Amino acid sequence: MSHKHCDTVCHMSVEEVDVEKDAGWRTIDELAQVSGVTVRNIRAYQARGLLPPPQVRARTGYYGPGHEARLELIRELQGEGVKLDTVKKLLETTGGTTEEVVRFIRTVRQLFATEERQIVHLDELAERFGGADADSGILRRAVKMDLLREVGDDQYEEVSPRLVNVARSMVDMGIPLNRALDVVEQLRKHADGIAKTYVELFLGEVWRPFDDSGRPAERWPQLYETIGQLRTVSGEAMLAVLELAVAERLDVTFGKDIVRNVRTTSSAPTSDPS
Repeated sequence: MSHKHCDTVCHMSVEEVDVEKDAGWRTIDELAQVSGVTVRNIRAYQARGLLPPPQVRARTGYYGPGHEARLELIRELQGEGVKLDTVKKLLETTGGTTEEVVRFIRTVRQLFATEERQIVHLDELAERFGGADADSGILRRAVKMDLLREVGDDQYEEVSPRLVNVARSMVDMGIPLNRALDVVEQLRKHADGIAKTYVELFLGEVWRPFDDSGRPAERWPQLYETIGQLRTVSGEAMLAVLELAVAERLDVTFGKDIVRNVRTTSSAPTSDPS
């Protein structure tokens, strides 16, 4: 971590707050108790650059509200399956330690991950997907695709219940489950590219200008509003583009079939009327 980055992200001078009078500042043991994160993990997060160092007073380190908010965010992201290296990159990209930045990261994730995950038992999955079809191979594939996440005792977390329901609807139509997973997998690959386009748009046109301006406090609400608008616009654009693409593909596909049928009919031998 560069010296400049450490000054803005890590350093907290003792003059900024009287830790002995401010109830919001705690020792590492107290922080571990209120946060539910072990002392060992708190120190490990500091060593990896995920958590700023404490403010030292009389050889005792004190942790403030920003530390507690950061720990809560780390636990939340890990609960979502995000690896610590990715958490660190995410925090470094936003470049701050304030509770406002923590709130920003949480807001962005909530806007684009609005589904409430569900815990289902293996027997329920088998029943929903036709019993024999829900074999161990398909189950492993669903886990690998991050549709399901194993939580133990034959229970699984549905990462995206909507996608699972899409696969189930295809099965109800008579489409084999493996083929339904093929479709979901292909859609996910295309979606990754689309997501990258929107993230780059946001970073280049919204976040970086805001960051370069020094992140003025009065512009945070506008930033949240822009994120919400981007979510709405991106969804509408995707649906419009998809409908247009499907219509064009159907026209081409069925157009070829119609032309082929016309040619077949016209070339067929006709009976002699005489």
